[in-house]
Amino acid sequence: MNPKITDWKGKRVWLVGASSGIGAALAHELAGRGARLALSARSAEKLQALNIPDALILPCDATATASLAAARDSLLVALGGLDLVIYLAGDYVPMRADNFDLARAEKIIEVNFLAAMRLTATVLPDLQSGGGIAFVASVAGYRGLPKALAYGPGKAALIHFAEVLHLDLLPKNIGVWLINPGFVATQLTAQNDFDMPALMTPEAAAIAAVNGFKQGKFEIHFPKRFTLFMKFMAALPYSWYFPLIRRSTGG
Repeated sequence: MNPKITDWKGKRVWLVGASSGIGAALAHELAGRGARLALSARSAEKLQALNIPDALILPCDATATASLAAARDSLLVALGGLDLVIYLAGDYVPMRADNFDLARAEKIIEVNFLAAMRLTATVLPDLQSGGGIAFVASVAGYRGLPKALAYGPGKAALIHFAEVLHLDLLPKNIGVWLINPGFVATQLTAQNDFDMPALMTPEAAAIAAVNGFKQGKFEIHFPKRFTLFMKFMAALPYSWYFPLIRRSTGG
């Protein structure tokens, strides 16, 4: 369904959202496998603090089309082309109906979904056969979950966007990968006040993502013991799903 990426040596990879969490861990993992990296986030200092030799540091605001375009232009001059783009930027605040903050919710959806669309529009002319674009979404986008009133809808939209984009680019052998992690220990998930089953380190998540590119599948999801359960729950009718999810989450 997608090109299989087994050898990263010399691959020109642009990571957008690389300053922390899965993005930072993935940057280190791909650097160790010989990829030629361009790293973007809002903070140049955080990117430089990763201490990845020869990485191209391209600070930009993923929500701003002009900022993305300027970073893309600098990348093409420096690397001469682009093999793979990975969108990792994300935002999260636990939110329910009794503390719904519209302005904050719109900002979360802008980072988690609209910025991914803006990046796609920026790089579509540069994507080549055998390469493509990947999006880090979340199993929270499979179905409605408590405390995900802003986070879940943006990730669900990103999943749908990736599915449609995959259909359009498949005939050109341009890959579209959807990466759906479960719980990963980051500054964002540290806000949670509930038990997070199968919690992974960012380093383990990065390895799982890289290994997923070997398979040529559309979706890369991990850890399987958790994501397969979430897939099962997502397939249930609402009359079963709502009582079960309330019971299992205390929601």
